[in-house]
Amino acid sequence: MSRFAEQAEKILAAAESAGECSPMTILLGPQGIRMIADSDWPLDSLLWHHGAETAYRVTERRGSIRVEGREGSRRCLLESNSANSTARLLLNRGI
Repeated sequence: MSRFAEQAEKILAAAESAGECSPMTILLGPQGIRMIADSDWPLDSLLWHHGAETAYRVTERRGSIRVEGREGSRRCLLESNSANSTARLLLNRGI
């Protein structure tokens, strides 16, 4: 697995363990790590504007946490299911 994907997994795990999650964008580049709250800019624009190499956006919706990543031509999207949607799936399957 690539470093890019591993970082996305670690960010998702950290956001899940935090409980509630505020929208956050994490930029990684030569200047270090920059975190931006509530940005509505596209990740590609943020990468270019800040001279970063990698960007991850963390969002939460209905208890489901999502991490979207950009690094050059690479893209990734990880999403966790909320406990409620997981329970619904299990109940619908009769488990």
